[in-house]
Amino acid sequence: MRRSAVLLLAVAAGCAPPPRTESRPAPRLVPAPTLAGELRRDLFAFADDSMLGRSAETPNGARAARFIAAQLKAAGIAPAGDSGGYLQRVPLSRTFVRSARFEVTSTGTRTSLPVGSHLIPVPSLGEGLPLPVLEAAGDLVFAGYGLSAPGFGRNDLAGLSLADKVVVFVNDAPPGLDSARRASLHDPRSLGDRLGAIMERRPAAIIVLFTGRQAGELPALAAGLSDSSLRLQPTLDGPRELPMVIFGTAKDAGPLLPAGWPQNNRTRVLEGKSFSAKVDLVQDVVPAFNVVAVIPGSDSALAHTYVAFGAHLDHIGIQPAVHGDSIANGADDDGSGTVSLIEIAKRAQKAPRTRRSLLFVWHTGEELGLFGSEWFTSHPTVVLDSIVAQLNADMIGRNDPDSLYLIGPRSAPNGQSRVLGEIVDSVNSASPRPFLINRDWDAPSHPEQLYYRSDHYNYAKHGIPIVFFTTGLHADYHKVTDSPDKIDYDKLARVATLIMDIGTSLANSPTRPLPPSLQR
Repeated sequence: MRRSAVLLLAVAAGCAPPPRTESRPAPRLVPAPTLAGELRRDLFAFADDSMLGRSAETPNGARAARFIAAQLKAAGIAPAGDSGGYLQRVPLSRTFVRSARFEVTSTGTRTSLPVGSHLIPVPSLGEGLPLPVLEAAGDLVFAGYGLSAPGFGRNDLAGLSLADKVVVFVNDAPPGLDSARRASLHDPRSLGDRLGAIMERRPAAIIVLFTGRQAGELPALAAGLSDSSLRLQPTLDGPRELPMVIFGTAKDAGPLLPAGWPQNNRTRVLEGKSFSAKVDLVQDVVPAFNVVAVIPGSDSALAHTYVAFGAHLDHIGIQPAVHGDSIANGADDDGSGTVSLIEIAKRAQKAPRTRRSLLFVWHTGEELGLFGSEWFTSHPTVVLDSIVAQLNADMIGRNDPDSLYLIGPRSAPNGQSRVLGEIVDSVNSASPRPFLINRDWDAPSHPEQLYYRSDHYNYAKHGIPIVFFTTGLHADYHKVTDSPDKIDYDKLARVATLIMDIGTSLANSPTRPLPPSLQR
């Protein structure tokens, strides 16, 4: 409508008679849009139903990234993503077990074991670890409960030759242990310890058999591994150095257990028995994108360092319908942070340059597991150590107009964010209408665990001072009712202004916001 109105005015002006000579009133000045008005305009577009909830693993996440990039380009802000553009590709993938074959050979007879809820391969043991091999064979060795740590009255690995063997153990506690030690063996960390101790012996494969409640959870695990959740790529292309790992249920694993088990749980070689396995995986790669931009600093000595501003561009997509609405707009989570960073960048672009450079990163995949910030901090487009602080804005547009939560100054390790927290307090106190700072959530032991739940966490892991700004949770959190009409735009503008003022202060400071013991 605006373009059509302008055209009509131009035509009307062209057809108008020549101006009369008498004096005319001065033209009325149209006030510039307020920050609150610009944030409202941006957020109603960014959190519109047409974005379909901006889920990172869908084309709607990429659309959200392109929306931000277009805003930055129109404002003349320099890109800092991949290959000179605004976008940084974040390679997400799902790995599926397409097929698997398990066979036990005993005295020349081969028995195929069913693949599925009772015996399933584990395609990856965790991000950053080498991958298990996809084909394995060897003689079967029963390693009891896999115990080798002191304090349990037995060493199941003593005297066993495990190299190139297929090792079977039961993930349970042997009879006779007290309740405390039995409980410790059901802790997932105990399973990791036992797997690690066996892997050091270089077996060909490890088969873990579960009992009781854990055995009942295997069908769900099997479904998860056959329709795996998203994770950062690569999962198929990494080094395959670990033994094959297979989970199963003890009650369905007769050929893999010695005669007389569980009464006879002595460790032993299963004479005359061998096991072979082959697993076929397929990977579904899902492209997702961070958006990265930079405003260069003015100081020749400091311009190669950065104050980083962060928000996440993704949300949770399509949800079960509530009163006919199935689109989770994510206006507060984290449309509020996203549009605030856009407007901060636009204003910083027009303002006098700060001494340090300003880095803006809109992360994808936060809702899926902080994937975008994990990827950026492990594949930064600037030198990671050159980032002097990271200011994270996530859900900053709701609740009490004068209340603001800070997380990080007390939670981050080694006191690395303490000085940054003092700077935040100083800038806030000097503002015309200071916020009441709530620090209740600024503890890593707080039940809500918010320190670990947004993108600042991945920066803090690298020793970067961080502050997480949020106005708190509310009844619309992760619901289809988190809509842009519920945002307090005056408050959102005040939070954005505070974040910009803090960033400006940091960017003009000659020193990093670190305690003296951590200065470098």
